This record gives sequence, C-alpha cells and structure tokens, in this order.
Amino acid sequence: MTTVPAEEADETADGATTLRKVLPAFPPGPALPARGLLRLPGVYRPQADTCLLASAVRRARVPAGARALDLCTGTGVLAIALARAGAEAVLAVDLSRRALLSARVNAALRGLPVRVRRGGLLAAADEGPYDVVVTNPPYVPMPAEQARPDRRCDAGTDGRAVLDPLCEVAPALVAPGGFLLLVQSVMSGVDRSVRLLTAAGLRARVVARAMVPFGPVLSGRKDFLEQSGFVAPQVRKEELVVLRADR
Repeated sequence: MTTVPAEEADETADGATTLRKVLPAFPPGPALPARGLLRLPGVYRPQADTCLLASAVRRARVPAGARALDLCTGTGVLAIALARAGAEAVLAVDLSRRALLSARVNAALRGLPVRVRRGGLLAAADEGPYDVVVTNPPYVPMPAEQARPDRRCDAGTDGRAVLDPLCEVAPALVAPGGFLLLVQSVMSGVDRSVRLLTAAGLRARVVARAMVPFGPVLSGRKDFLEQSGFVAPQVRKEELVVLRADR
C-alpha cells in the first residue's frame, strides 16, 4: 500500500516521530522487509504504516503484565512488538485464516505469549477490555465501481468502513487507564477519528506521522483520488498518522 522513502525525516515541532527516527534499519523499497517472518500468500505485508505503529508501541511504555490486543494482525508483527514491549498476554485478531496461521507461527517461533482468534470487532470486544490496543485497519478509499474490495486495505469509498465502527466501539476495547494506538491515512479523515474517539469518552491525539510515496494500490487509483478530492492534482504522497486514545 505504501513505500518507504530514504529521506523522510525528523521529529516534528509537536514531538511526533517521523520516518527518519523510525526506520534507520530499513532501506527504501516496495515494503518493509519482513525478516524472519512467515507471511502466507494474501496476508498483508508489513509496510511503512506497520513500522510507524510499531515505533509508537515501543515509545508508549506498555505496562509490564498488560493484556493487549492486536486487531487486524496480519503477520502478527505488531502482536510480537506488544509482547516484546512487556505485555503478558496478547490476543491477535484477524478475519483471515492465513493471517492467523502466520501470526501464530511467528509468535511461537519466538516463544512469545500471543494467542490468535478469527473475527473482527465483535470477537475482539468479546474478550476485552484490554490495557493496550493496537490496530492497523483497512483505511484506503476505493472507487464505488470496483468489483471486489481487497479486505487487507480497502475500506469503502471514503476509507471509513472500518474506522468508524472501530472508533465508536473503542470504549469496549480499552480498559480504564489503558490506551489505543491506531494508524491511518490522512486521506481517510483523521479529524473524524479524533472526534469519534473523543465522543466515545477517550482522549485522542496524533503521536506520530510520516509522508510516504504512493505504492501500487494508490498509484493505480490516482485519478479516483484526485477526482474525489482525497489528494491535490499531481500529489503522489500520502500522510500516515498514529493516533493515541487514552481512557
């Protein structure tokens, strides 16, 4: 969905981390290298959004012994990051059986306390609340005439098909004193996410951001993005942000 430029850089005036601080070990390319990770066909490949969120996990000071959730786990790389950051028990949730198998194997090979469960928001809420929730949900706007959405990244014509219900149900996922870390594109409405999380009783703010060039998915629908007002003409970068919402 995105690519990682070598030069994206620096810490912003408000302290939000950008890619130069986050990606010292990763060269530019179509996706972040999933070194040592099993990724079955069709499972979302860790990319710039994954790495930005993983960095936020490391900076967030996960409480020792925390119960944690990785929603839309993919390969399980963020579940692994949670366990390594100090979470005692991590639940990895995804709709894809291949993703869950990938996550299970990746955590088991590292001896980490990650359990998997198939499902979406309802399955995640069923076992909540959690001290820490991380999620890299689908957030890419797609043309209405597109025959078949890619559920790894496509999220309706406004990119909000998963973000809206996720923000609304956040209090059922986050325990008192806990927090949520969510990564999304600015194209899919960061202000709306903040408003929904605030209306749900959480304190939400941006804690990391990065500008990244369009990858294959966005490049393939650049005309739609321009005509729909998601990007200005000739713009071929998107801004990614990580939101933190505390309860």
